[in-house]
Amino acid sequence: MAHAIRHDWTRDEVAALFALPFNELLHRAHSVHREHHDPNAVQVSTLLSIKTGGCPEDCAYCPQAARYDTGVQAQKLMSVDAVVARAQAAKAAGASRFCMGAAWRSPKDRDVVKVAEIVSAVKALGLETCATLGMLNGEQAQTLKSAGLDYYNHNLDTAPEFYGEIIHTRQYQDRLDTLEHVREAGLKTCCGGIVGMGESRAQRAGLLQTLANLPEHPQSVPINQLVQVEGTPLAGTDALDPFEFVRTIAVARLLMPASMVRLSAGRQQMDDAVQALCFFAGANSIFYGEKLLTTGNPDVEHDRRLFERLDLHPLQVVEEAGTVHADILETCHA
Repeated sequence: MAHAIRHDWTRDEVAALFALPFNELLHRAHSVHREHHDPNAVQVSTLLSIKTGGCPEDCAYCPQAARYDTGVQAQKLMSVDAVVARAQAAKAAGASRFCMGAAWRSPKDRDVVKVAEIVSAVKALGLETCATLGMLNGEQAQTLKSAGLDYYNHNLDTAPEFYGEIIHTRQYQDRLDTLEHVREAGLKTCCGGIVGMGESRAQRAGLLQTLANLPEHPQSVPINQLVQVEGTPLAGTDALDPFEFVRTIAVARLLMPASMVRLSAGRQQMDDAVQALCFFAGANSIFYGEKLLTTGNPDVEHDRRLFERLDLHPLQVVEEAGTVHADILETCHA
């Protein structure tokens, strides 16, 4: 019998999961993973920065913040044709979801109209679509939904009590409000966070508790490992222990059994054995391609070889069901 979906996790319960012996935690997480998902299938997404740099925010991890000297040059929004060409290449390489990121704090309505045109063109290729554009109001979320957007990404980044150490230009509630607008528009949410920013294990537990206690679990939960970029305030932060990262994946799987848990930023710094542990612990989604917005990512051929070595296969969009997530639920192993 599948574990019940809960939205009432306490911090002590989450901390207790983190504190389990490593093998016990992985056993529990993998057992729950098999109840809800094909354990040998991984959803593959490609991420493209469609508007790079020049962001007015002060997120301490981000090379796209205009106030940090990181070598990232600000660029205007890409044209529809340019984005479609990249989406076609991503699909040919095996991606089933195409994610588009724009470095805005909060887009103007005219920006959202332009992105909606891009979304419609990418959707016409038969790809799932995801966008991350910053804070949205309700009307903007509805405009994107009407254009065919499937997912909207808006991460919480970290626990509420650690947030002020990382970002000062918006409040935690601003992020929660955007997620509410996205849900009300009928969009699926892609929402996770970043670990390895100097937070404690208790604060990692706080991030996952907050995600799991949202009114609806995010259908996609990206877990990012900090990629340190010279010029950002977090450059030089002590690296997170790899096994602690695997623990974070496992706890995310236990708290949000039906969600896709994505290995996101930081995979380039992980060896293949750590990634394999993450897949066993419940990760079943990755970003595919050589770059994530402005930082590196394992290349496509390396990922193909890794999939072959681990006997993993990519999930495909089922046209009748409409989404990869529906495909997961229909083909899960009881």
